[in-house]
Amino acid sequence: MSAPYIPQIRIYQNWLHETRGLSFDNYDALWRWSVTDLEAFWQSIWDYFNINSPTPHTAALADKRMPGAKWFPGAQVNYAQQVFRHVDAAAAAGLPAIISHNEKSLADGSPARELGWPELRRQVASLALHLKAQGVVPGDRVAAYLPNIPETMVAFLATVSLGAVWSVCAPDMGTNAVLDRFRQIEPKVLIACDGVTYGGRDIDRTAVVAELRAALPSLQHVIIHNNLGATNSIAGCADFTEAAARNDAETAVFEPVWLPFDHPLWIVYSSGTTGLPKPIVHGHGGTLIVALALKVLHNDVGCSYEANSLGERYHWYSSTGWVMWNAQTSGLLNGTTCVIFDGNPGGSKDKPDWTTLWRFAAQTGTTFFGAGAAFFANCMKSGMDLSSCGDLTKVRALGTTGSPLSEESQRWGTEQFEKIGTPDIWWCNISGGTDFAGAFIGGNRELPLVPGEMQCRLLGCAVEAWNEAGQPVIGEVGELVCSQPIPSMPLYFWGDTGNARYISSYFDMYPNVWRHGDWLKITPAGGCIIYGRSDATINRHGLRMGTSELYSAIEALPEVLDSMVVDLEYLGRESYMPLFVALKPGVQLDDALKARLNNAVKTALSPRFVPNDIFQVAEIPRTLSGKKQELPIKKLLLGQPLEKVVNRDAMANPACLDWYVQFSQNYLNTRKT
Repeated sequence: MSAPYIPQIRIYQNWLHETRGLSFDNYDALWRWSVTDLEAFWQSIWDYFNINSPTPHTAALADKRMPGAKWFPGAQVNYAQQVFRHVDAAAAAGLPAIISHNEKSLADGSPARELGWPELRRQVASLALHLKAQGVVPGDRVAAYLPNIPETMVAFLATVSLGAVWSVCAPDMGTNAVLDRFRQIEPKVLIACDGVTYGGRDIDRTAVVAELRAALPSLQHVIIHNNLGATNSIAGCADFTEAAARNDAETAVFEPVWLPFDHPLWIVYSSGTTGLPKPIVHGHGGTLIVALALKVLHNDVGCSYEANSLGERYHWYSSTGWVMWNAQTSGLLNGTTCVIFDGNPGGSKDKPDWTTLWRFAAQTGTTFFGAGAAFFANCMKSGMDLSSCGDLTKVRALGTTGSPLSEESQRWGTEQFEKIGTPDIWWCNISGGTDFAGAFIGGNRELPLVPGEMQCRLLGCAVEAWNEAGQPVIGEVGELVCSQPIPSMPLYFWGDTGNARYISSYFDMYPNVWRHGDWLKITPAGGCIIYGRSDATINRHGLRMGTSELYSAIEALPEVLDSMVVDLEYLGRESYMPLFVALKPGVQLDDALKARLNNAVKTALSPRFVPNDIFQVAEIPRTLSGKKQELPIKKLLLGQPLEKVVNRDAMANPACLDWYVQFSQNYLNTRKT
């Protein structure tokens, strides 16, 4: 499939002109309208996507407070209802709802699984009726411990179709990490799997499920999906396949219930690096309206059965533990075929294979291919050649998020696609968060593409970079803030009395202005660059800098697999900045390599940012969603105890912490002498 003839954002602007008489000379003018007349903009999104409600709303935005804005009061919606409106048209066009592979099916050459839209609706209806029979009512929590498979999407839609509240943890998370989340929300039902396959290994999870069952007294019902194909080994549990197997008159007439616009949809969690994870509640209406605007207008992902984007197949690699799973699922809201992969994108640890996801994309005919920025960096460093991965000519867009994408990675990907006959591949680099289930900054098909930058601030998002005086700046690095409400901002945190945690998380520095915790620079041309977390900032000799530029310089060296830097300036203490590097197998950190690393920093940034010391490590500590744990290691090196700064169960590689604990003890002892 070639790129759509008309970009989705252009179709929207044409519609604005025809129905509202609004025309804009450029994107900046369109964006400024969208953030100064919030009510008109979000009403236009409601109308453009023809969102249904059996009752009218009295205003698009009745109360502009932040937090606590009131969106579309009087309207009734349901996320599943919005998905199901596409069933008949998509089925008539012969297009599937979900296409999926896992490690085993891709490796053995099996065809991908396809789930049609009518079958998706039938399975959702069957499982919803099963949950209803177990006493599930609106507001009840249904927790899931499931991987990135079609059954998880079915379970989610079944849950929310009843007005129950969904919450999922990935099966690579250990018992304690899951309980830290689910204990807070007291689920009535648990839907879990017997195990997962990852990196070429089957990992049994029945013991974890038994522990969850025993430790969650609120549970009244458990459903098991036999993901590894074994028999149900946990007594007293219902079988997922049976629960989703009904096909009768009742399933045929099942309809999702209509709910208030701000009815809770799901509970997602902060990364949980310190303390208990924040259980963030988003609403049906806010989530779906923001997802439609982001996915269609900015990611340029069209409806699969419409002529302009016929056959669209949308993939964003994720585990269920990352909000990008929610973003992937949102493709269904616009009638788009979702293409999902369950497994390790880099093959097994013993035999890394970074062609895995590309071969998957080629076999499934993916048109939009998204992944974390680290994935593209790993592909580049592996030396892989896209031309060996099959027919990727249908891919017309590449999406990245999770961390800043380096200029080198973007240039590498562009060159690879040029070699296979796709010149000027479009990169949709976005930055947002779990916090509001959306993006602040992202792509625009019609704007110039500058490697290392994101193209624009998103429509409806009043994003600015603020300096230390709380003033917006252009061409300078500042705090990323959002000065106006967005419909998908959290309703509240579950169990948060008086919104105390919610307010302290986003509104402690600037009352009534959302502070996101990232360093941002907005260029004079409107492009955006994220420089890392503002709470893991480097401050060397009076110059502040986020960490991403440093990593770009360091990780451009072929010997370096991963890196992390922390700045230990604290309460007037002189800055001490160690650099930790994980190197390719067989490479040792000698004086020559140290000199090259220092020179790379000098050349790319400034001699001011040369690290005080460089240490070779086996691994850089990362969260389950892949983020470097700069702040916990910084706190550890400042003398705080490990148990106060990091949650091992929220880590992808907790064993590596032992080295950093020993290092911190040596460092602190040295400072005392």
